[in-house]
Amino acid sequence: TDAIALVEEIQKGEPLITASCKEYVIHLVRRLQEKQGENDDHKFCLFKVLRAHILPLTNVAFNKSGSRFITGSYDRTCKVWDTASGEELLTLQGHRNVVYAIAFNNPYGDKIATGSFDKTCKLWSTETGKCYHTFRGHSAEIVCLSFNPQSTLVATGSMDMTAKLWDIEKGEEIVTFSGHSAEIIALSFNTTGDRIITGSFDHTVAVWDVGTGRLLHTLIGHRGEISSAQFNWDCSLIITGSMDKTCMLWNAMTGTQIATLTGHSNEILDVCFDYAGQLIATASADGTARVYNAETKKCIAKLEGHECEIVKVCFNPRGNHILTASSDKTARLWDVATGHCLQILEGHTDEIFSCAFNYKGNIIITGSKDNTCRIWH
Repeated sequence: TDAIALVEEIQKGEPLITASCKEYVIHLVRRLQEKQGENDDHKFCLFKVLRAHILPLTNVAFNKSGSRFITGSYDRTCKVWDTASGEELLTLQGHRNVVYAIAFNNPYGDKIATGSFDKTCKLWSTETGKCYHTFRGHSAEIVCLSFNPQSTLVATGSMDMTAKLWDIEKGEEIVTFSGHSAEIIALSFNTTGDRIITGSFDHTVAVWDVGTGRLLHTLIGHRGEISSAQFNWDCSLIITGSMDKTCMLWNAMTGTQIATLTGHSNEILDVCFDYAGQLIATASADGTARVYNAETKKCIAKLEGHECEIVKVCFNPRGNHILTASSDKTARLWDVATGHCLQILEGHTDEIFSCAFNYKGNIIITGSKDNTCRIWH
């Protein structure tokens, strides 16, 4: 596309692009074009094995740039690591039980939230490791959490069938979302931060208004526990994965079901959108992953090769590769367009339950039940 013509077209409907910044926007579009055209046949090599914790890991997560990552563990701590050196920077101590759910407040990355089986969530400084707040109020284990995009709130989901929103500055509970009839095991904000979804073992996903705490929609249709739920980037769609072997696509505004994505022969354990929100990836206990087009609802690739269930799936930021983590002790990298396996990341001696790309897409971390985390460059 001609970058100048494109920016002039955008300018017609976008008053923020004034004459003074037009040149810079053209420059950014050209950079984006270069990025899209880069040859991406990067082979990942093992950089470091981190014997991260004395007890099994529960989760791993990057900050936005990928310069740091965190690990949660059954040993009741969360550790902060430097990606470039593989050095341990901090150990966040204070929980009285398993640290299960962990997150950075991306894109800022200056705070970390940890959710524990001790029924509390703690907020920490990434720099000093100081604990700012301990959020108390749940009556059972916290199993999922997320910061809103503005980094003013943290949401927690619990086995007590409720989710709660907490004010990061004041350290206070703002609202409790109650309405599910079973444990909440997934939650996710949309990009604007005005909606949150909660997925439950009661087979439903609830859509809530963040400002008022009101229940807007209940997505009813699955016949098994929800395993994962996510908004796409422009907040128009919601994808849900379930133990009933299907994925469902929903209109986020109306709460109506758009499509059921079928094909898997066993439980769906993870689902995600690519960054553009146009592709959907599913991971299943049947040992395969699939890629669907969100617009046509057609399956465009089957990712076959793992010997056991696939527990996690994610796109690289560019959206041309997919990473899967499996109980067969390997992670695999796949080409989205062809469905071909590009690389097998081998070496873990037990199930891999977590995998993530950094923002550039040139570093991967995998977390395994063998108590190690591996960094791949």
